Amino acid sequence: MALANTLAESILRIAKEAGDKIMVIYEKDFAIYEKQDTSPLTEADLAAHHVIVDGLKAISELPILSEESADIPWEERQTWTSYWLVDPLDGTKEFIKKNGEFTVNIALIENGRPVMGVVYAPALNKSYVGVENEGAWTEVDGEFTPITARKHDGSEVWKVVGSRSHQSPEIKNLLEQLGGESELVAMGSSLKLCLVAEGEAHLYPRLGPTSEWDTGAAHAVALAAGADVTVLDAANPLNDNAEALTYNQKESVLNPFFLVSA
Repeated sequence: MALANTLAESILRIAKEAGDKIMVIYEKDFAIYEKQDTSPLTEADLAAHHVIVDGLKAISELPILSEESADIPWEERQTWTSYWLVDPLDGTKEFIKKNGEFTVNIALIENGRPVMGVVYAPALNKSYVGVENEGAWTEVDGEFTPITARKHDGSEVWKVVGSRSHQSPEIKNLLEQLGGESELVAMGSSLKLCLVAEGEAHLYPRLGPTSEWDTGAAHAVALAAGADVTVLDAANPLNDNAEALTYNQKESVLNPFFLVSA
């Protein structure tokens, strides 16, 4: 199948062009950078940023907030009702470790809500696309497969996305509240949210710092797949009345802790 939404199709194309730039640098021997001031990560970040910004400007007049051009005053940003939110390269550790789990992220935000998002993992040759009221898909080699977040059936093992290295006391508290067995599902970058979107995990509790550009695109995918992304209260992590995670509603671009759930 092909995407019916032509704007989402254009965003996917731009993300893939940025991913191509990243892969040229990713596939080099990083040792060649040791005598230069520019790290491979910085070079890849900036290369992807320029491709995305140029691509978005060619198809849209909306403002753009990118991690690589984040110094836009709040006085200006707070007037935006719609804008593009971009992280040209999410997954610093994954890029440096060369484990492939890094992503290009482009989201359309309207009135604080992510309504369209593309997450592209160039080293994995896999994309995620989410469009509000239309659905969510994975894409590999031009083939689109619909995805849906999967609710826990009450008896199966809880699959919880988390850190490979350690679990915080807050995460242990959440797992205890869930009851039953739980299994850690490890993944890097914004792909963590996508695991819930495609039904590979039930929950992703985030109790560490993130910025809005880290999450916007994958948040859109998760919502389009039927998942919720809510502000997380560490003392009451399974609060049914938790408020939705929103964007560009305050001067700081840091997210509160949040929970992605089916």
